[in-house]
Amino acid sequence: MKIHCNRETLASAFQLAATVAPARSPKEILNNVKLSISGDQGVFTATDMEVGIRVDVQDGLEIEAEGSVLLPVSRVVGILRESTAEKITIETTENDVLISGGRSRFKLQGANPDEFPRVVGFEEEAYHEIPTRLFREMIKRTVFATDSESSRYALGGVLLELEGDTVIAVGTDGRRLARMQGTALSVGEHKTTGANTIVPSRAIQLMERAASDDPEGEVCICARANDVLMRTKRCTIYSRLVEGRYPNWRQVLPQRENVNQIDLTVGPLFAALRQAALVTAQDSRGIEFTFDDGTLRLEANTAEIGQSVVEIPVAYDGNRVNLMMDHRFVAEFCKALDPETNFLFELEDEKKPAMLSTEDGYCYVIMPMSRDR
Repeated sequence: MKIHCNRETLASAFQLAATVAPARSPKEILNNVKLSISGDQGVFTATDMEVGIRVDVQDGLEIEAEGSVLLPVSRVVGILRESTAEKITIETTENDVLISGGRSRFKLQGANPDEFPRVVGFEEEAYHEIPTRLFREMIKRTVFATDSESSRYALGGVLLELEGDTVIAVGTDGRRLARMQGTALSVGEHKTTGANTIVPSRAIQLMERAASDDPEGEVCICARANDVLMRTKRCTIYSRLVEGRYPNWRQVLPQRENVNQIDLTVGPLFAALRQAALVTAQDSRGIEFTFDDGTLRLEANTAEIGQSVVEIPVAYDGNRVNLMMDHRFVAEFCKALDPETNFLFELEDEKKPAMLSTEDGYCYVIMPMSRDR
């Protein structure tokens, strides 16, 4: 095998694939990325046996001889990062891999690419086609609420519900819940059943990153019994699903009639929150939100640090109402949205959860903290 390729193109594709390869594994062969050259294109593949990826390379690729090679991640990432050459040449001999560019030459020990596990491609006839912008927003607004360290494994991923023209993503750690809903296209009558399509947080974050290459395109998602496949313009990602059944998240969403509703903007709230949180501590993260007479007051009080009170004007003229919440949970909601985004803050009393929602199908529920914390 012998190819010449633009270094930046090669590095971008290789580094995306390399994020899947484990840093350490009992199976040393998994510490490599496989490059296969056939016809007029190359394909990088990597897997840790739970997640797999295929990244296509066509642009800027010149092929002299077809074939395949295993590239050790730790060495090749460094070579591509440190090189200043415009073009990189990769070729194989009987036992070695030769990488050159400009005035630099590297010879690495090779391994048998035929022993590398197969990474499946996307050959499904039934799937959902989701606009890339919507897909990325869904992941960004839900994955932060998952709990990968929980003993309840189902909480360590994002639940996807796909049926008809509706797609829903949900993330929760038991103390807060994020849900994003949007419109997609069902192809071949594809749909999910039950509450078992739980994509591991790490895998779905990789999917979001991979989708960034085609912001105006579409992402194809196919959920199967035990795994999920995603296809973008240049790559396919495979992931096993998290075992277990997801909680009934619809029961968590407050269904209330007599509730206080306040219109807020992300930017001003986030700025005030950051100020109020300056006196919080690891074991004292609560901030009291008080709405009263056109003002939102954020107050924190930590015995060993001190007190903070920050006020911002709000459009509220109802009865005084307050709620103690973990400032981190509110901050993560703010980080997931643009500063100029308007949202609705709904709360009933200090013992009921608050719900924050936007007009584009996003809602976020936060359980209150007890005041003795």
